[in-house]
Amino acid sequence: MTLAPADMICFALYSATHAMQQAYRPHLDRLGLTYPQYLVLSALWTADTPPRMGDVARQLQLESNTLTPLLKRLEAAGLLIRRRDPEDERQVRLDLTEAGQQMRARAAHVPGCIADEAGLPLDDLLRLRDEITTLRDQLRKA
Repeated sequence: MTLAPADMICFALYSATHAMQQAYRPHLDRLGLTYPQYLVLSALWTADTPPRMGDVARQLQLESNTLTPLLKRLEAAGLLIRRRDPEDERQVRLDLTEAGQQMRARAAHVPGCIADEAGLPLDDLLRLRDEITTLRDQLRKA
């Protein structure tokens, strides 16, 4: 069976991803961030302690060769510091700088703006997120 792209769930997800990133762009441009950088910072902002690079890579489902350039750019921008873990020199810990902490407050409005632009009730957005996460997890198991 051959399906047109409009009939494929993969295309619906693919095009929705592009639309989502486009919705984020103006908000993040004002902050001087890209969408992947925002995701990295979000992982750091929600961590209880400075996370290891590997933990952030797993959380964001990124390979280290993709994450490392993002971290280097964020470090060059003065938003984080990469340092060796004193308890295990093989591990790299990620610490937010003062500017990185301040960025959190500057970016606090972004999730609400995106939720408003989505035009769906919060309960529907959360249900959709959970369904997409379940789909992703099932596909990874297959």
